Amino acid sequence: MLERLAKNKKPTDLNALAAAIVGEATGETPPGPPDERDRAAVALGRKGGAKGGPARAASLTPERRREIAQKAAAARWGKADETTEP
Repeated sequence: MLERLAKNKKPTDLNALAAAIVGEATGETPPGPPDERDRAAVALGRKGGAKGGPARAASLTPERRREIAQKAAAARWGKADETTEP
């Protein structure tokens, strides 16, 4: 989601903003900057990322999974309790 927001971000320079608006209105938007990432490294990272989550989940014991879930719930809901107190 962050990538999608970053692609649609407007320039802060007024001249660049005006050029972007005119380009969008006329359909003549210039191509974005080329992707300079190494394709092999991107593929390798994606491959490892696809394995990592399921491998970690398989290695966790039910007790450790419960501890992680309780810590996450405390972080998520603990702040809400503090703001509702008078």
